[in-house]
Amino acid sequence: MNAQDKNFVQIPIMPEILSPTDDYIFKLIFGDENDVEQLTSLLRSVVKVSLDEYKEIAIADPHLLREHKGDKLGILDVKVKTKSGKIINVEIQVGLSPVLRERILYYASKMITGQMKSGNDHSDIKQVISIVITDHNFIDDSENYHNCYTLYNPETGSEFSDKLEIHTIELPKIPTADDGSQLWWWTKFLSAKSKEEFTMLAEQNPQVEKAVVRLMELSADEKTRLVYESRHKMEWDNWARERAAMQEGMERGMEKGIQETIERFRRGGMSDEEINKFLH
Repeated sequence: MNAQDKNFVQIPIMPEILSPTDDYIFKLIFGDENDVEQLTSLLRSVVKVSLDEYKEIAIADPHLLREHKGDKLGILDVKVKTKSGKIINVEIQVGLSPVLRERILYYASKMITGQMKSGNDHSDIKQVISIVITDHNFIDDSENYHNCYTLYNPETGSEFSDKLEIHTIELPKIPTADDGSQLWWWTKFLSAKSKEEFTMLAEQNPQVEKAVVRLMELSADEKTRLVYESRHKMEWDNWARERAAMQEGMERGMEKGIQETIERFRRGGMSDEEINKFLH
């Protein structure tokens, strides 16, 4: 195997049914302003607010504006405003991230501060709700696949403020049996892989059925598949470049380390022949 083959990465074969956890596909299913039925069902299964709140929901601009020069520009998967102005962000996180907690807090704080316009009173701040769905275990100290976090006093249980609420949903922790919640059905939809699984979910749950039909349409659409494939190819190319750069750095570091060892042995009085025998 030559050096070029060593860094070769095999791009996965395109699946028959595209993954709903892909952020592009997720947005096409749940981020359609003209059809919010599936999104409303998903939100209601996670966030316990009045039904009236969901009667008027708007898909907001997913970009978080920079407040200062040099700030990062955050992009949320689906950002929603409810009837009373609550802001709900739904984000899919595929793959491990060592700073996911910090990123969640950063985006949530941007959604809070982003509400403040010149002359606004702080009492005008609306509740911000973050929903983060991961394809890996995220919360180590809980076996629940759905966890909710708020600002409160852990000793007394009294709430400090209801302006921030964070929900985590971990797909690997979904129980095998139906737990009686609509959220279970949505998580089964998001974690499904095969056409048979999606068909079964559609047959057994009317609310999920429409999302399955939409996913099937997207999976059969040539343009959607082209975008999906090109996005994943770019991700794999980036990963391959990063791996190659890391490997090259390790090899350079190893060569430098060996040379430093040889010089140290020489200073200690060893001959080149003795050093060669020691290293090999």
